[in-house]
Amino acid sequence: MKLSLYWSPASPFVRKVMVAAHELGLGLDGTIETLESAANPVERDARIKAFNPLAKVPAAQAGDGTALYDSRVICEYLDAETGGRLFPPAGPARWTALRRQALADGVLDAALLVRYETVIRPEEHRWPLWIEKQHEKVSDGLDAMEADVPEAECHDIGAISYGCALGWLDFRFGEIGWRDGRSALAEWYAGYETRPAMVATRPGA
Repeated sequence: MKLSLYWSPASPFVRKVMVAAHELGLGLDGTIETLESAANPVERDARIKAFNPLAKVPAAQAGDGTALYDSRVICEYLDAETGGRLFPPAGPARWTALRRQALADGVLDAALLVRYETVIRPEEHRWPLWIEKQHEKVSDGLDAMEADVPEAECHDIGAISYGCALGWLDFRFGEIGWRDGRSALAEWYAGYETRPAMVATRPGA
C-alpha cells in the first residue's frame, strides 16, 4: 500500500492521521509520502486541490489514484487496509469510538475558528462574541471528554482523537488551562501522550 499525503506539521488533523499510521506500523517504511503544503482558509493552496477540492489538509491519494479526505476518511482507510485495529466492529464499542472522534474533532473545529479569528482576521473586523461562543464550545466539549475518559488500554480512533485534540490545545492554547477541574482527563492524557506514536508526531518532533 502506498499513500501520498498533503500535510502540515502543525495541523492536529494531520497529526491524527500520522498517529494512526504509527499505531498501524505504517509510514516508517516509506508507505506514506508526505507532500509539503501551505493550507490557509484565505490564501488557499492550489496544490492541495489536486487531492481535495476544498484545499484542506489532510488530503491524500492512494496508490490506485483514489482521493481520500478528511482525517476521518484517511484514518479509516489506513485501518481497513491493515486489518482493522483502530475502528472497532459494529456494536457499542464502535459507536463510543466514533462519538469520541466526533467530539474531539468538534473541539478542534471551534478552537481553530478562534485561532483564525484572532490570527488571520484583521483586528478591526474581529467579533468578540464569536470568539467567546467558540471558547464555550471548547469548554463544553472538554467537560464532556472529562466525563467520558477512555480506558487506559484503549488505543482506538476515539483515544487518538482525544489525544491529538488535547495536544493541540497545549500547543496553541496553553493559556486556557484545560486541565483545571478536569483531573480525570488530565491524568489520562499524561499517560497517553507518552505513547510512541504521540511522541513521534508532536509538533516540531
